[in-house]
Amino acid sequence: MAGQSDPHLSLFSAQEVEFLGEDEMVEIVPNMRMDPLNLICGDFGPFRPQIATQVPLWLAVALKKRGKCTIQPPEWMSVEKLTQVLEAERNSLREFQPLPFHYVEISRLLSDHARDDIPDVYMVRSLIEDIRNVRFHKVETGLETIHERTHAVKLKNLSAMEANIVRPFVVRALQAFYKHDSPEMIPQSDIAATRRRQVADRGPK
Repeated sequence: MAGQSDPHLSLFSAQEVEFLGEDEMVEIVPNMRMDPLNLICGDFGPFRPQIATQVPLWLAVALKKRGKCTIQPPEWMSVEKLTQVLEAERNSLREFQPLPFHYVEISRLLSDHARDDIPDVYMVRSLIEDIRNVRFHKVETGLETIHERTHAVKLKNLSAMEANIVRPFVVRALQAFYKHDSPEMIPQSDIAATRRRQVADRGPK
């Protein structure tokens, strides 16, 4: 889709969506001992060697960069699970398979910063990319069905990144149809501007 390459068509940049995704919880296995961290977003820890604990993704990445932990990949980030999702996406022309709302951001951050913790990391990345492509193709196909009688568009199980790219297209398409079929819905400022142009075109008699 065009929105994948044109950040001006999205409400948020890819970096902003990724920032939101960094609050998702993941499991780490520390290799050090540390007291609990009391943060604004919550309390995490205590941290004990080889005892798994849940932390936000941003904290997991920070500890991983310092060699303080390993990150446990989510269950859905296995070759087996992703292969099943990909097959289901291809077999269902209209429905989207349930995935974490920030699956794109989670997979990207883990692949970039914890690839040694992900079994078959290159296959996992390839499967996720295939899943994204299939889902975007279904989105494009769905948008082609929008017409003047469409009042709303329901796309269940879209991820944050997908929704961010799709939303502007849907809103603009519906607004265009509403303005065409319902002049009363056009902002009064637009109507006034049109009338001023008409008067100016007629000129003095």
